[in-house]
Amino acid sequence: MLTRRTLLKTGVAATATLAMPALAQGRAIRIGYVSPQSGPLSAFSEADAYMIDQFVKAAAKQGLNVEVVVKDSQSNPNKAAEVARELIVRDEVDLICVASTPETTNPVCTIAEAEEIPVISSVAPWQPWFIGQQGNPNDPASWQDFDYAYHFFWGLEDNVSIFLKMWSKIQNNGVIGALWPNDGDGNAWAGPNGMPPAATEVGFDLVDPGRYQNLTDDFSAQINAFKKADAEIFTGIPIPPDFTTFWTQAKQQGFNPKIASVAKALLFPESVQQLGDLGHNLTCEVYWTPTFPFSSSLTGETCADLAAGFEASAQRQWTQPVGFTHALFEVAADAIKRASDPTDGDDLAEAIANTNIDTVVGKIAWGRENLPPFARKNVAKTPLVGGQWRRLNDGAFDLVIVENGNAPIPLSGTLEALH
Repeated sequence: MLTRRTLLKTGVAATATLAMPALAQGRAIRIGYVSPQSGPLSAFSEADAYMIDQFVKAAAKQGLNVEVVVKDSQSNPNKAAEVARELIVRDEVDLICVASTPETTNPVCTIAEAEEIPVISSVAPWQPWFIGQQGNPNDPASWQDFDYAYHFFWGLEDNVSIFLKMWSKIQNNGVIGALWPNDGDGNAWAGPNGMPPAATEVGFDLVDPGRYQNLTDDFSAQINAFKKADAEIFTGIPIPPDFTTFWTQAKQQGFNPKIASVAKALLFPESVQQLGDLGHNLTCEVYWTPTFPFSSSLTGETCADLAAGFEASAQRQWTQPVGFTHALFEVAADAIKRASDPTDGDDLAEAIANTNIDTVVGKIAWGRENLPPFARKNVAKTPLVGGQWRRLNDGAFDLVIVENGNAPIPLSGTLEALH
């Protein structure tokens, strides 16, 4: 099947190719946006509609003629790939932005890279994003960088480090119970670049009962393994509904660790609120809050401004993806402004590669030395700290920053044990 890019490369399309610049003059730059708006990962997309609407308004004020075409991955990698093809072939987008877990980002970026369409990606740790797209993830010598796909977020090394630092603040027996799913995030966390070697190196003992399938409804085997090992630390990277199931069953079956640090599932206030009292003092990674000391390069708004705007519009508590959804479009707008012809994929990809801006999630610039050489071209790292959910008197939860050893983000509380 011929795609738009392959068609334009053929000799029979010479007249269409010659006509493209004239047709492009004055037309809107079309940006495709893919995220999991339904399915078990839908909590990641709660801020999408508001942030995209704000972006279009801000772009118009700056004279940018843009149009955003939104697609739902349905929390399914196959669907993510399908809608990426739709955006390229049917919607003829000039640029794709994609967010939220490797199950969404990776298939979209792989399709865009193959079709030579620039893509800006975020909200997935960089290892499962970069390594997960390689033909042979287990052979570093075979890894290749990308020409059209660019990603910004933190890495497993940052999250693991934050969790280890938090655990060292609470007296415990050093035994960790780990719950990792059979998906991109889980396999990365459980692998040689993830938690096991880092935890072992500093003296922790890790209990790993093996991968489980997402949307599992019975975690008795894992809970029994953790109880048998007397694990006083619990960690994992489940999707939100799976953690609710696990943690409820753990309490029913008498698994009571002193500290629980859970990636992904505990990012969202709604996920914690479903647990009621069982959510108090759970810990997680924190990649954005209203207290972060950054401002938007697009609108000048502070992080607090962005969160307040979302809360007023959505009538619910801010959520961490607010900042990163906005930042995706900050990078997009900045690259479009700098590109001599943003309708040309090569020109726009070059503009993205040369990005160097301060955003609501921190500085975004590719090619920096805080990454291994093989990832520097395509990955830009953003700050990460550790937080703890505190239940308030009215039943709501506040996310308190309790660990900032890896980033200059102010603390707002002291870590407390679960019991």
